[in-house]
Amino acid sequence: MSTLQQLTAADRGVLRFITAGSVDDGKSTLIGRLLYDSKGVFADQLQAIGRSRHHRAGDEEFDLSLLTDGLEAEREQGITIDVAYRYFATPTRKFIVADAPGHEQYTRNMVTGASTAHAVIILVDATRASDGELLVQTRRHSALAHLLGIRHIVVAVNKLDLLDWDQAVFERIRDAYAALAAKLGIAGFEAIPMSALKGDNVVRASQHMSWYQGPTLLQWLEGIEVQENDPAQPLRFPVQWVARHNGSQADDFRGYAGKVASGTLRRGDRIVVQPAGTPATVARVLTFEGDVEYATAGVAVTLVLAEDVDVSRGDVLVHADDTDVAVSREFQADVCWLDSQPLNTARKYLIKQGTRTSAARIKSVHTRRDVQVLEEREADTPTLAMNDIGRITLATRDALVLDAYDQLPATGAFILVDEATYQTVAGGMIRR
Repeated sequence: MSTLQQLTAADRGVLRFITAGSVDDGKSTLIGRLLYDSKGVFADQLQAIGRSRHHRAGDEEFDLSLLTDGLEAEREQGITIDVAYRYFATPTRKFIVADAPGHEQYTRNMVTGASTAHAVIILVDATRASDGELLVQTRRHSALAHLLGIRHIVVAVNKLDLLDWDQAVFERIRDAYAALAAKLGIAGFEAIPMSALKGDNVVRASQHMSWYQGPTLLQWLEGIEVQENDPAQPLRFPVQWVARHNGSQADDFRGYAGKVASGTLRRGDRIVVQPAGTPATVARVLTFEGDVEYATAGVAVTLVLAEDVDVSRGDVLVHADDTDVAVSREFQADVCWLDSQPLNTARKYLIKQGTRTSAARIKSVHTRRDVQVLEEREADTPTLAMNDIGRITLATRDALVLDAYDQLPATGAFILVDEATYQTVAGGMIRR
């Protein structure tokens, strides 16, 4: 087998992950170390950060945090403000990593970055949690990761080089996080002791912690099983565009373009156009290369139906035998409020779910999640402020195909847009 064939056989696809945790836990430095040690940094990039006037590392060391902290304000203050995305690859897998800010003020940015992540790295500064007391942002980001349905969690206990690689400190932090995970309902997590600055247990195994026999961070990331295209999931095909050619002729072409959000779509399938409930049959499944027999989740196709039915942008095609499809103009959802203007039940909003946009009104605010004590509390006022997370009831002008976010994230998520300013004010997850 050739080298190229070996690499192709070993390729486990793309993994999207995010770093989270409190301020100064070393998130940007960790990503910089991953990029540097996995040979994902070009020489000119190293030269550029070496010349930076905001250099904070030792005289003979690169300040690896500057590889992700690209904004001038971030480099001046030594903090992360916006989510920075970086790309690198190993012979086993390709990676898209998001560096999330740790400040409470920028919690909404962390939610944005985590919304598409398969895995999350929760960094813990061992020097600030050596007694086993986790910081507020560590608890907050863990709660948000669980709320967003991220199943793969690793706790990176960082800066152990400053504590002489103390095993007892690592075990106290690991046990404290295990108690937090049990309270949040997190099924499992991996804990790795490391030094992002020195590179111990990031890409290469540490020579200073013989007491740790687990994987390095990169080994853990390479080994994660991610199944995005589960054929057992129900079909959801949001129509993005109606394609017409030669409309004046008897043999005109009319197709419905979009991307399969979940499940599998085959030629000959009996489907229903929702929310209207119109039945139809798939006559052809077209791609750029031509006709195919079927398409799975993530594949963009154009469908030709055997019947002349009314299908428009925003409609969702489902299998005819799917009896669990919920269609409604009212539902409950968890939202993270992103706007500086608080939620106002008197204002008009637009909801964008998949390819459908409709007018929406927030009928009520039921609970507000207190991430300090990791509990949901009854809302004392019908509003949410920036970075708040709460349970609301939404009423929409048009009927929507509703899926619970924890079952079908692709169609269970939405955003709210202020109708007057066109600012995106909230990201939401349909619950019921």
